Amino acid sequence: MPRPPLPPFTAETAAQKIRAAEDAWNTRDPEVVAPAYTTDSRWRNRSTFITGVAEIKDFLTKKWHHEKEYRLIKELWAFNGNRIAARFAYEWHNDAGLWFRSYGNENWEFDADGLMTTRHASINDLPIPEKDRKFRWPQGRRPIDHPGLGDLGL
Repeated sequence: MPRPPLPPFTAETAAQKIRAAEDAWNTRDPEVVAPAYTTDSRWRNRSTFITGVAEIKDFLTKKWHHEKEYRLIKELWAFNGNRIAARFAYEWHNDAGLWFRSYGNENWEFDADGLMTTRHASINDLPIPEKDRKFRWPQGRRPIDHPGLGDLGL
C-alpha cells in the first residue's frame, strides 16, 4: 500500500515525510510506527542492527518501556531522490526519574511506494535537569505552534 508522500522528494514533501514520522513516533505505539517500513527494512540504531517489521516492533516496544515520557522533534537536513537526512532531538526520563535529551541524525531510503527500506540513526544522550526540558506538550503529536529545533537553539 503506498504511503505518500512518494519519492522523488521535494523540499516540501521531504518535510511532510519527516513530520509524519515525528507524529507517528510521538504516539509511542509500535503498531502505529511500523507500517511506514518495508517488511524487510534494515535499521542501524546506535549500535543495534534490526531487520524487518517484527524486529522493529520489538525494538520500539523495549525502547519506549525504558524511555518514559518520550517527546520527539525531527527536522529536514537534506534530501535527494528517494533519500532523506533528518536531524532530531527527543527528551525522556528513565525509571529513576533522570531526564535526558537525545540528539541525532538519521539517513533514510525509501522504495517507490514511500515505505522506508533503510534507516541509519546516530544518537547521543545528554543528561539534563528536569527544569531544562524544552519538550513539554501532552503525549502525542507536537502542537503546530511549538518551536522547532532551530527555534529552540538545539
